[in-house]
Amino acid sequence: MIFIPLLITVLDLCSLPIHLYGHSLSLRFEQSVESWGPWFWDWAKSELLGIGAAILMVMVLFRVMRWSPRRWWFFFWVAALPILLFIFFISPWFVDPMFNTFHPLAEKYPALAANMEKVAQRAGLNIPTDRMFLMDASKKTNDVNAYVTGFGASERIVVWDTTVQKLTTDETLFIFGHEAGHYVLNHIRKGFTFFAIGLLAALFVGYRLFNWAIGKWGRSWGVEGPEDWASLAAMLLLLEILVFISMPIENGYSRMQEHNADVYGLEVVHGLVPNSAEVAAHSFQVLGEIGLADPNPPGLITFWLYSHPPLAERLVFAHTYDPWSKGESPKYVKTLPVPAPPK
Repeated sequence: MIFIPLLITVLDLCSLPIHLYGHSLSLRFEQSVESWGPWFWDWAKSELLGIGAAILMVMVLFRVMRWSPRRWWFFFWVAALPILLFIFFISPWFVDPMFNTFHPLAEKYPALAANMEKVAQRAGLNIPTDRMFLMDASKKTNDVNAYVTGFGASERIVVWDTTVQKLTTDETLFIFGHEAGHYVLNHIRKGFTFFAIGLLAALFVGYRLFNWAIGKWGRSWGVEGPEDWASLAAMLLLLEILVFISMPIENGYSRMQEHNADVYGLEVVHGLVPNSAEVAAHSFQVLGEIGLADPNPPGLITFWLYSHPPLAERLVFAHTYDPWSKGESPKYVKTLPVPAPPK
């Protein structure tokens, strides 16, 4: 309860100058509108949440390490997954509202919510309007976004208010169709499964590297053994290295999911939104202009760091994807009945 918070706080304070510089850049280039006071308050809340989660996970880790020195990597994986799943489940209810304000979308934009419900019906989704939320992003950023989060009872779609303000209704419907694709294609479940497999592999590799590093340098580091609390610093260093090395795999999988969601978004709004391909392409253009995105980043940067395909690729794909005119069957939305207007 003393060592873990101190270690995490020292590490985060070391990285704080980088975050301060990043926020100063976002203010200079008008990406952010959040003043320094609220920014520091958000950082402090993130720090407290991170320390609380670290205390829980590290205490479980060391309990398992002392119980099974040779199989701790597997038993910790078994214990960690339900904890992480529970945190992800409750985040939309308890964590997200700590940083942003959410309102039912239908309260402020009833017409948009009704149109989004038509898209949801076409997608075969049972997403009632009380699971569509508007986030007051304009208090902190000029960027636009929408996302899907949670699962089961906490699953919801969130649209930033900046998205509604800066995109047309048709463009917002395409963005919603993209997010609906994450629902229909089970990207949350598949993503968590992918994460679970990656975590197991990382823990096994980390276990082997950890024992090797402690055996070689433990004495000079003042670490008596793997069960010594001081070994946590070495473990976190190895974790950072493994996370960096695995980024191309993680981001490659994410880019694949995002591309599939783009395909779904194009298909689900086809016929509901006039000139849907042009609408989708223009939405990517607006996203890039507002976010000052590099439309054609270097291949290595895309491969290593990009969780989404570059916007130029997404824009060109939106313009060229047209299975209907070619007599081909769409990939995901096979039939396109237009929902009847509400009574």
